[in-house]
Amino acid sequence: MISKKVKNIKPSLTLEITAKAKKMKAEGKSVIGFGAGEPDFNTPDYIIDAAKRALDIGFTKYTPASGMQELKVAICNKFFKDNGLMYEPANIVISSGAKSSLYHAISALVDDGDEVILPSPYWLTYPELVGLAGGKTVFVDTKPENGYKITADEFEKAITAKTKCFILNSPNNPTGAVYSEEEIKALATVAEKHGIFVISDEIYEKLVYGNAKHFSIAACSDYMKEHTVIVNGMSKAFSMTGWRIGYIAAPIEIAKAVSSMQSHTTSNACSIAQYASVEALESDKSDEFVSKMQKVFDERRKFMMQRLTEIGLKFNEPMGAFYVFVNVSVVYGNSFCGQVINGSLAFADAALKKGIAVVPGIAFGNDDCIRLSYAVAIEDIKTGLDRLSDFIKEIK
Repeated sequence: MISKKVKNIKPSLTLEITAKAKKMKAEGKSVIGFGAGEPDFNTPDYIIDAAKRALDIGFTKYTPASGMQELKVAICNKFFKDNGLMYEPANIVISSGAKSSLYHAISALVDDGDEVILPSPYWLTYPELVGLAGGKTVFVDTKPENGYKITADEFEKAITAKTKCFILNSPNNPTGAVYSEEEIKALATVAEKHGIFVISDEIYEKLVYGNAKHFSIAACSDYMKEHTVIVNGMSKAFSMTGWRIGYIAAPIEIAKAVSSMQSHTTSNACSIAQYASVEALESDKSDEFVSKMQKVFDERRKFMMQRLTEIGLKFNEPMGAFYVFVNVSVVYGNSFCGQVINGSLAFADAALKKGIAVVPGIAFGNDDCIRLSYAVAIEDIKTGLDRLSDFIKEIK
């Protein structure tokens, strides 16, 4: 009855853990959730006020399927200011969230049997979208000693005659890795040599720490700009996850294809959210908001790293996004309350009994680790990590 492509979609482990945690909370149990994939800040008032203006002036009708012109212009200005990239509004397609942008971009590029190279660990949605498009995901395991970043040599070795594109996510979910300009340029050299398209997910670009700087692969050369689809959105930088505004910057042919497909799937993104997004991108207040949020995340990041080190767990320092990818394999093979901890899923399940909700690394392609989000109030981080410390000590 159900199509093979849809049948093959794996249920989200992150949602499964979240559902269990919510059930426990509903039963009156205390649970600290480290699964958050969204900023815990409210959308700024000046953006909310813009949405109210949209309602007041009756901006509640359809926009063009690819998005309103004013927002496309604002996005073009953002790319020039932040990334040194020149795009025209015709290169921009606005979607109902960055996940929708990814779906349409992958579907526009990937044919049945095409191979898509994906560094692992990876955001769990990527391979599902490749599968829906009829493609085959070629996973490349990255090494912690390389910061969980694929090297140019590893990239090249994974290429075959069937390779169509490469998915790059920097800053990375779940590892927090940020590729340097030199690392990006090395990958671009390989992509250009073999004529491979790149889908570059840059949704966390504003959330980088220390000396890390975001650099877009599309800025490497004119060739790469014409062979890269940048995916971004309003959700992380402006704490607008529920507003569902994502966008792509792409070569004209790809942008037209995505727009055409979108006109038959989702049609336009919410007009009110688009209107508010113009304000978010153009307001003088936005730099201050993003800077404040980034500073708070950085403080939490430093605290979490310090506490995890005290607990004795290994991890790579995250330089972007708001996650720490923690290796917990040291306890595998031992038991907690009669339950053998034989992987990240068992670890996450057992941790719930101690009132901690974590995301198992197997969801991201690495069963040795768990993902902890620091998009959580510092008081909850402290309490949660104290519980994690006690939990680790009780595993025998």
